[in-house]
Amino acid sequence: MGKITTAIGDADGAIGAVDIVNITGHAISRDFTVNAKDVEHGKRIVECLRKVEGLEVVHVSDRVFLMHLGGKVEVLSKSPIKTRDDLSMAYTPGVARVCNSIAEDPDASFALTIRQNTVAVVSDGSAVLGLGNIGPRAAMPVMEGKAMLFKEFAGVDAFPICLDTQDTDEIVRIVECLAPTFGGVNLEDISAPRCIEIEERLDAKLEIPVFHDDQHGTAIVVLAGLKNSLRRIGKAMSQVRIVINGAGAAGTAICKLLITSGAQNIIACDRNGALHAGETELDATKEWLAQNTNPEGVSGSLSEVIRGADVFIGVSAADVLTVDDIKSMSSDPIVFALANPDPEISPSLAGPHVRIMATGRSDFPNQINNVLCFPGLFRGVLNVRATTVNNEMKVAAADAIADVIPPSDLLDDYIIPSVFDRRVSQVVAQAVSTAALETGVARRKTKASYHLS
Repeated sequence: MGKITTAIGDADGAIGAVDIVNITGHAISRDFTVNAKDVEHGKRIVECLRKVEGLEVVHVSDRVFLMHLGGKVEVLSKSPIKTRDDLSMAYTPGVARVCNSIAEDPDASFALTIRQNTVAVVSDGSAVLGLGNIGPRAAMPVMEGKAMLFKEFAGVDAFPICLDTQDTDEIVRIVECLAPTFGGVNLEDISAPRCIEIEERLDAKLEIPVFHDDQHGTAIVVLAGLKNSLRRIGKAMSQVRIVINGAGAAGTAICKLLITSGAQNIIACDRNGALHAGETELDATKEWLAQNTNPEGVSGSLSEVIRGADVFIGVSAADVLTVDDIKSMSSDPIVFALANPDPEISPSLAGPHVRIMATGRSDFPNQINNVLCFPGLFRGVLNVRATTVNNEMKVAAADAIADVIPPSDLLDDYIIPSVFDRRVSQVVAQAVSTAALETGVARRKTKASYHLS
């Protein structure tokens, strides 16, 4: 025992608990809980233990994998079935009357079935986090995690659906066929530009809202963070020069929402530099950016066009931004380096030269995280049975997130609320519900207040 604890200590491991599992003859089986700094550190600890004389390492478990054993979500019954009477109401014959009621009035399905509170989380596994095209089976743990966040933060029942096809027409048709089961569709981790077309086609076809979180969730939280950043430094959205690096789905959605919110001078860049009118051989997304941003028609690389900019927003790749680039920006620069897992520039490098820094990571201040948006947004659309998510609802969600922090409490390292701030989902839900009602996309025609259940 002493040799074991010494080996763990020598490897800088931290012992959390020790339990005896079994005693057979002269052999004792013990279960050790050991905290490691990271995966590689854990492997080094195990290797040190394997070298201890008289010790056999029978099995090594990773607590992350343990959390995922058997999946992370389950389906539970809301009503107990303990008697014949219970059974007759939940199933035959009583259920027939409910079925007939819905057949006569299809909208009754929102009140009498799980549609009222259920969202489909749909992916084809083609663009998962920083993992790329890993396919539907490997994408399931991410979609299960998304479902957990829906339930934890907004009480929404979300079900992961990973499709074994990357054909746009097939995905649209499958989701169209599944729609009667759900009150909304969250598209997730589908590669660009297909994700844009899939969302647009489904939004036009379905009677329920379709929301691609990688686009619009990101844009909403970016807008919230930027509004508070500008309040903090005393600049107006209409007056600042914004450089967005990344001309894919997220970058385009950010551009569109910022323009809706009053931004007048945005320069969008891809890997070749600034997009501008007059360029040829651009895809539809980049053509839109070229025609609707960069009013001064500037050209050049990222390093060239960032000079004098007030704001940098990156949804691109690691380490594309340098310290010299930041030094060339205007006074009090705002930098949102959102590439995952590694940002466009490390906060440790950028810190001395920026006024406000945000990333997509949880280990730095000002995390731009979609969890601030999608649970409350879907809570809001489900509460009023909205048919779509329009720009007014997106802006309302961003304003609600931003306003969680009073202007007097804003700090350079506190321009966005924590993902664990329970007020966020509530205020986002209320703001989205109100915007849906005011813009005529809600089935429930009432101004009543809606709260998390």
